[in-house]
Parts: sequence; structure tokens; C-alpha cells
Amino acid sequence: MKVTVDFDLCASTSACVQVCPEVFEVRSDGYLYILTEKPGPELADKLTEAAELCPTAAITIEA
Repeated sequence: MKVTVDFDLCASTSACVQVCPEVFEVRSDGYLYILTEKPGPELADKLTEAAELCPTAAITIEA
């Protein structure tokens, strides 16, 4: 799996962080960071939910 974020769209709302903190983090500078771009398959459900909850549709998950 590969996770990408369109940072031009990302509003750093932390919705993805709440669902999948293993992959996403909003730091004190207010920006979203991807902690691991290629997470394991055990996180597939969490990543799908994070992408669906993203209010700006900035998250893309590739198999």
C-alpha cells in the first residue's frame, strides 16, 4: 500500500490522525505529516476510513 496526500488540498483538520495515528500526524507547526508512506496491510481498513473522512479528499491510498 502507498499513502499520498495532496498538501495543496489538505486543511490539517486531524480527522485522519484520529483514525490512523500510526500513519498521520499534525505537528505543532500545524501541518500534516505522513509518518510512513508504505504502511502494512493491517492498516488498510483504518487508512480507507481516514481517506473517506478527509473533508478535502486530500488522501489517496494505492494498493
